[in-house]
Parts: sequence; structure tokens; C-alpha cells
Amino acid sequence: MDWRYLEIYDDTEDPCGLMYYKGIYHNFYQYNPHCALWCWGDITWGHSVSTDLVNWIQLEPVIEPDNPSDIDGCWTGSATILSGGQPVILYTGGSRDKCQVQNLVHPKNPSDPYLREWTKTGNNPVIQPVVPGLNRSQFRDPTTGWIGPDGLWRIAVGAELKSYTAALLYKSEDFLSWTRVDHPLYSQNLSNIVECNMWECLDFFAVLPGNNTGLDMSAAILRGTKHALKMSVGYFDKYLIGVYDLKRDAFVPDTIVDDCRLWLKIDYGNFYASKSFFDSKKGRRIIWGWSKEADCRSDDVAKGWAGIHTIPRTIWLDSNGKQLLQWPVDEIESLRTNEINHQGLELNKGDMFEINGVDTFQADVEIYFELTSINAAEP
Repeated sequence: MDWRYLEIYDDTEDPCGLMYYKGIYHNFYQYNPHCALWCWGDITWGHSVSTDLVNWIQLEPVIEPDNPSDIDGCWTGSATILSGGQPVILYTGGSRDKCQVQNLVHPKNPSDPYLREWTKTGNNPVIQPVVPGLNRSQFRDPTTGWIGPDGLWRIAVGAELKSYTAALLYKSEDFLSWTRVDHPLYSQNLSNIVECNMWECLDFFAVLPGNNTGLDMSAAILRGTKHALKMSVGYFDKYLIGVYDLKRDAFVPDTIVDDCRLWLKIDYGNFYASKSFFDSKKGRRIIWGWSKEADCRSDDVAKGWAGIHTIPRTIWLDSNGKQLLQWPVDEIESLRTNEINHQGLELNKGDMFEINGVDTFQADVEIYFELTSINAAEP
């Protein structure tokens, strides 16, 4: 089964505010409605909806660059379901002076399950890059919010400072006014590692070892819970497994590895800028990412689109608590059709059995062998 499937429209990149809301799955993403290239000032939030994670309908873009705080593009962010069930979105905006700030939008009509219209808050940007030593052009991609040890909301934002990269930690009582915590959620020294640059497209979520049930980050942390901190860096999505220390209000990896080139990867293929969300419908955590084709820019322009999203996957932690596991969501089984089944075949050395009626462009093949004379088999 081909995992690389979702939608293809013009220039489609990072999945952003993924959520399940009033019976509808929402996929917001980086989108250029004007051409098949990534262009400064043209990036909006595209929007597609689905009831089954397989068949998607494209709606109109929901966030467009029309304010000073995002006039150079509406970049990656995340959705959070607040107490009472209302969704909000935090996203990074680019200003004319190459400064990156964080903006907030909320649905214009929360009763609309398709969330077709969104309104920018009047006090945007809600978070500005006023941190000593911060590179103002490397401060982006806020995570989904979670409840901290003091009952306040938390988010993390990727940032590059003088000698290290960090998931800067912010807290808020109302999701409108944010205060930076005096220490990062986690950070890494960059002085000796050239290949490991700023962490972008951060994701932070809870997992239970050996349990594929998803956990809601705004709910109480269960005993035995671990956390995954995922970042996009060096052309891959990488992650660390550890615990969220409530007293320190910080992420503590189980194993500290200074060189990010040695960190585990979500996917070892062409997979970047992934985002996960808690699916309250089925109690699972779902993730998908952006796959960039190998086509050149002129080919993208000629065919009229660029960028695909991978098939949604359920993601969980293995029973040893050391590695994330994933598998295409169950809904993908609906794509399996026209099964051809053969049983009881006897194959001798040199035999060939041709399976007719299969489109070999894309097929899953499952074969079970029973060797009846293993002792006489050739070495």
C-alpha cells in the first residue's frame, strides 16, 4: 500500500492545524494558491476536510497574509481545542523586516463544523521575539497547547539563539496573553554540530508504553506516561523520548545524545514537517507529514502543483518505551478492493505461478509458505 497519499493542490507543504471537530477531520496546511512554488508573501493556510481521513474536500483558504504581523506569509502553526470545545489556531507570521511573530485566530462561527471562516484577534501578534540573543528570523511554529502543572496553558515555539536551538516555553491563562517561562522546554547547544540547525515544526505529545491509545495533552497525565518531543531538522523529522517533569516544567530525555544526527527519525524516507493531533473520535493519536517530490521547479510549474501529504498514521510508543511505532489509520483499509486469493498451491523448484487480474501498478501481496520437506532443501 502506498503511504504517500492525501491531496495535491498548487504548492502544498507543511500540515498545520490538524484536528477533529464536530464530526469532521480538518487538515490545514501551507499553501500557495497562485502557483506551484513557495513564494514570500503568498503563503496562506489551505484547508481540506474529511469524514474518514481518506476522501478529502478542498475548501477556501482560511488564513491569508493581510496584516502587518503576517504580511510576508502565514506560516506553520497548530490548533488547540480549548476548555468548552472551541478550537483556536496559533501560527507564525512573517513581517516585512523578516521578523517572525506568533498570531492567534479563532473561528468566526464555532457552530459551523467545516470551520470555513476564521477571525484574527485584535492584539496580534500575541507573542513577539523579545528574547535576549534570539535570532528574530528564526522563531516559529508554535505547538498545540497543553495544560501545565499550575493549570495554565503551555505552548512551545522553535527558536535559534546565539549558540543553541530551543523549544521556548510560554504560558497563558486565556490563550490570548502569553508570558515566556524563564527556561526552555528543552534546548541543545549548536556550537560543535554544524548539521543541526534550528528546530522547526515542533510537536510535543504524551504516550503510554505499549499502548496505542492516544492521550489528550489537555487532560491529566497518567502514571507511567512518557512524552515525545519531535522537531524537523536537517531534512528529517526527529524525536526524543523522555518525561515531562512537572516540578521543573521541562522535558527530560531518557537518554541524552548531544549530536542530533544520532536521534531517531519519525520516518527514514521523504517525510518532513509532520504534525500530530489527538483524535477524540477514536481515542488515538494521528500524525502525517509533507513529502516533497524530486521534480525540479520548472516541472512543478508545468504540471501545476507541488507537494503531497502522507497517509495519516496512528502513532504510539513501543512496549519498551524507547521508540515510536506507527501504522496507517484503519480507514485506509477501505481502499483495498478486488482481492484475488489462491490457496493450496504446490510449487516445485523452478515453477512459476502467474496471478492474473491484478493491476501491478499498486498492490499488496501477502504470501504464506509451508515447506513440507525442509530436511531435503538445498542449503
